[in-house]
Amino acid sequence: MTTTTPTARDALWAAAHSERAALADDLAGLDDADWARPSLCGRWRVEEVVAHLTAAASTGRARWLASMAGARFDPGVHNDRRLAEQLGATPARTLERFRAVVTSTTAPTGHTAAWLGEVVVHAQDVRRPLGLAGGPPVPVVTEVARFFTARDFTVGGRSASRGLRLEATDGPFTTGAGALVRGSTLALTMAVAGRGAFCDELTGPGVPLLRARCALAR
Repeated sequence: MTTTTPTARDALWAAAHSERAALADDLAGLDDADWARPSLCGRWRVEEVVAHLTAAASTGRARWLASMAGARFDPGVHNDRRLAEQLGATPARTLERFRAVVTSTTAPTGHTAAWLGEVVVHAQDVRRPLGLAGGPPVPVVTEVARFFTARDFTVGGRSASRGLRLEATDGPFTTGAGALVRGSTLALTMAVAGRGAFCDELTGPGVPLLRARCALAR
């Protein structure tokens, strides 16, 4: 259950829609080799990450529960099956399907910040290996950082940040107590989401511990 107010929820969905649209525009000029490039998201290629985002924006609570039950509650199996449904015959078709869900508010739960986080993190999963510089505004990432570090839900953010003091250098985000980790809000968010590549952008005595936790999350 979520305590997000309707007004706040609308703002989070608006941000998610904006980030989806920006990502779709960034990907419009990719060639086949780019679409096949490994992402930062484990074994998924760039095209598979995009198909996963389409699947996430197309799966409501009832279908998510049925899919998870069919996968014996293995999130990896569930995710692979749903993204396979959204892969097109060509990368262009995969992108077309993603564009079709840009303004979707369908989600498995009412934790809207989590589904905004899904877009923010996976967009960087493909932008970084492609050398694309796009990224969300600091206020948008701040909402995701606060959600991720408060709980272990779509990512293990609370566990990743446990015993650390995280401080953003470009915005108001701060949390925790312990060894200091400083960096951009986006780099902190990506690191607590398990993306160790972003630890290179962080400073402070807590970085080695956070990096080790990212390695365990893979």
